[in-house]
Amino acid sequence: MKLNNLNDLFIHELKDLYNAENQIMKALPLMAKEASSTDLKNAFEMHLRETEKQIERLDMVFEKLGQKATGEKCKAMEGIIKEAQDIMSENADPDVMDAALIASAQRVEHYEIAGYGTVCTFAKQLGHTEVLNLLHQTLEEEKSTDMKLTSIAESKINIKAENKGGR
Repeated sequence: MKLNNLNDLFIHELKDLYNAENQIMKALPLMAKEASSTDLKNAFEMHLRETEKQIERLDMVFEKLGQKATGEKCKAMEGIIKEAQDIMSENADPDVMDAALIASAQRVEHYEIAGYGTVCTFAKQLGHTEVLNLLHQTLEEEKSTDMKLTSIAESKINIKAENKGGR
């Protein structure tokens, strides 16, 4: 795909996010399975359901733009998920693993927040009001998930992980 103008870049970025969301759909069940904290498991499972809706929303965005809903390989998300898989293969205390899972999940969320923030800006500039509303809804969900993960980490998980021996 040649990037001749902002609209071309907008479509390219949407395809990147579409592929990223689909990669996340595959990773979240593995992360939920690995989590020992009930709160963390529930957060991952809730975000999985939210991600399904976000993909549906992206399908609507592509439809409104007259584009085919396909993904452009998101190498960044592939790398972030690979790092999460690597950490999940470590022999870690369950509380420490939960802290590591949150760190990995927040990297995912921060990438998505950056991506959705960008496409929201592009949609606004290009006058795609309906599309902007759909994308903004997802952006707010990603921010909310990030805050929820921070809350779980700060109120429970990090404290438990800190209190493990071996300092």
